[in-house]
Amino acid sequence: MPRTVDAPKRAVNLSVNSKVLDMAKELGINVSATVDALLTAEVEKRYWERWNERNRQAIEDYNARIEREGLPLAAYRSFAKED
Repeated sequence: MPRTVDAPKRAVNLSVNSKVLDMAKELGINVSATVDALLTAEVEKRYWERWNERNRQAIEDYNARIEREGLPLAAYRSFAKED
């Protein structure tokens, strides 16, 4: 996923429920920071969902190969060995 942490802020106009906005202000909620965090989480979720869907066939093929042939260099693993 492209890095978003250091991106500059940009002003936007949003329409939100007026009662919820009033309550948020009353509760001392930073609306801008909250929307930014929630939107970031949603974008990341959808980005990875789309990535997984676009790469689904490659992932399935890789998993089938590992199932069929085993892990590369598995003989050299010093952990998780069955006795």
